[in-house]
Amino acid sequence: MRPEEPQGLKRAGGVLLHPVSLPSSHGIGDLGAAAHRWLAWLADAGCSMWQMLPLGPPGYSESPYQSYSSFAGNPLLISLDALVEDDLLTADDMHAMPEFPVDRIDYVDVMSFKYGALALAAERFFHGENTSLLEAFEEFEDENQEWLNDFTLFMALKEAHDGLPWTAWESDLTTRQPEAIVRATRALESEIDKYRFHQFIFHQQWQQIRRHASDVGVELIGDLPIYVAHDSVEVWLHPELFQVDECGMPTHVAGVPPDYFSPTGQRWGNPLYRWERMKEEKFDWWVRRFKAVLKRVGLVRFDHFLGLNRYWQIPAENQTAEQGIWQPAPGVDLLNTLREALGGLPIIVEDLGLVTPEVIELRDQFGLPGMKVLQFAFGSGPENESLPHYYPVNCVAYTGTHDNETSRGWYENASESIGDHFRRYTGSDGSHAAWDMIRCIWESRADRALAPMQDLLNLSNEARMNVPGTSEGNWSWRMQEIHLSRQLADKMHALNERTNRLR
Repeated sequence: MRPEEPQGLKRAGGVLLHPVSLPSSHGIGDLGAAAHRWLAWLADAGCSMWQMLPLGPPGYSESPYQSYSSFAGNPLLISLDALVEDDLLTADDMHAMPEFPVDRIDYVDVMSFKYGALALAAERFFHGENTSLLEAFEEFEDENQEWLNDFTLFMALKEAHDGLPWTAWESDLTTRQPEAIVRATRALESEIDKYRFHQFIFHQQWQQIRRHASDVGVELIGDLPIYVAHDSVEVWLHPELFQVDECGMPTHVAGVPPDYFSPTGQRWGNPLYRWERMKEEKFDWWVRRFKAVLKRVGLVRFDHFLGLNRYWQIPAENQTAEQGIWQPAPGVDLLNTLREALGGLPIIVEDLGLVTPEVIELRDQFGLPGMKVLQFAFGSGPENESLPHYYPVNCVAYTGTHDNETSRGWYENASESIGDHFRRYTGSDGSHAAWDMIRCIWESRADRALAPMQDLLNLSNEARMNVPGTSEGNWSWRMQEIHLSRQLADKMHALNERTNRLR
């Protein structure tokens, strides 16, 4: 089969920042005024891309890559200030708010306060007389009933079972016996309505973000994890699509063998797919999943693209990822199906790690842009393909990702030989390593260049977003309002202009 021509992404620059890291007065970033100021700042900086992490409701360890749903939005991103404007909350309702740290997310306090406020807003919504909002709610229900009913029941059942995973519920609920589902739906009606309200408000506020982004010329880039969490509505609904036993417990789980990030590999714990069954169903679940995320963003980073060529199958009883076997995956068939269903493939390929010639062939066959990460470039000589002089035009270049150290932290922890290579390559003394790296990838041939906001701010590893293989203290860094300065916007604008990346 002849490879497709590259998609020819226009030359652009942008920033990687998850919305939870935006400044706000309620302990966590949200979709309110600060998100709109952020979009205005990006426009002033001449940036045309805002990349974020998955937007679903986070499950285990607050990870956006372990969501309860591939279709729902994260209620913690709902702006409470906007609900005050909608007369669903009052200023007095905010008086019980704890004193949140400004630079980190305290998820325990945030969830306690925000979910309490959202429950109060939901009660007022369903007992109020805001006709326009109620009409919009009914329209939202009609358009999303394909996933909304099951998700809201799933969350109501989790609440009724004190947050236990679905495999710990009564057997007639874990196996979704029709009579048990009917009984639960009736018994949990008010709780189900509360979760419907969450999703409706998230949708309303996100649509305002989308319109603002479009108005100022900023493209929204989402993130699609290749796997779903075991404790998710998808596995509960469709155990036949996953490698689980008759009790719903995984027989094999996902991960990667030892690599740059971890000497024992990474045991993610997600249940693996039954690819043959998915293929028999013409990848219907995948098509619906992609369509859902593309209702929110214009382009998607496909996490762990390697898993479409082959996947690391780890027996569920193993505690690390060192022991496993490679199994084939039907990437060509899936991508062909998605391309036909979506009218194209608006995908950025996360092709990092154990890249084989077969993965490269799969990526290039569909003309998809891969990723280049500058932190991987130094210490192994001038032939390292992560060095910018090797970048193809059809790729997306990063200083680092959410899984890396910040660029300043990386340089501070680099060995002498790696630091020496970096200084010689960039022609710098290392005193402004993060900005040397930003300049390096912005000047490269890569169509698109992105840097985490932490690098623009020249922050060290206290601002790191995630340490792979750990479950504590991640996903909690927050930016402060003072960081969005005119001086920094002007500096970015000048760089975008000089490298022909202006929006």
